[in-house]
Amino acid sequence: MENPCTTEKARRDYVLLRKALDNNDQKAYAELMSLYRDSIYYMLMKIVKNSDDAEDLTLETFGKAFRYLDKYTPQYAFSTWLFRIAVNNSIDYIRHKNNSPQCIEEDLANSGAQLLIDRTPSTTTATPEQEVMEKQRIKMLQLAVAQLPDKYRKVVELRYYSELSYDEISQQLGISLSNVKIQLLRAKNMLSELMVNVRNAI
Repeated sequence: MENPCTTEKARRDYVLLRKALDNNDQKAYAELMSLYRDSIYYMLMKIVKNSDDAEDLTLETFGKAFRYLDKYTPQYAFSTWLFRIAVNNSIDYIRHKNNSPQCIEEDLANSGAQLLIDRTPSTTTATPEQEVMEKQRIKMLQLAVAQLPDKYRKVVELRYYSELSYDEISQQLGISLSNVKIQLLRAKNMLSELMVNVRNAI
């Protein structure tokens, strides 16, 4: 990764990127998130029109960006790269949400996890074979969720099975709103890996 050093903002971001990549500096990750979190969130709010969805997608954007930070090329500003990830995630989210009810798999798709089975386009009628595949996918998701550590499994179940808001989860579990978001992000990352193991076991 070459240092672009084109603007003061680019130089600042590059220094933080190098600290994050070279030293796994958690403060550098936190500062990058702090610099762009609000602008990413408000952009996503305009797209998805829902605060909880925008919060989810904001977390997914940073999770995905930090996971693939070594792929970033400084020919583009870091903010441009980050916003592109956010837009792509929101497009995927809206497409999947329009095709089927909200479920964990939508968030897995947004976080970059590979879909195990292609979705049936909404304009077609599912065949018996596709219905079997859909049932298998749901079974794999349930098995993966069951393997999560208790605190992560609980927050996933409240969010996606009981469809509680972040505030409601915070109140029910007696944890802060920020902890709810952090636990959900970690749970989704764990599920991405667990889904592969579940698929191989079935």
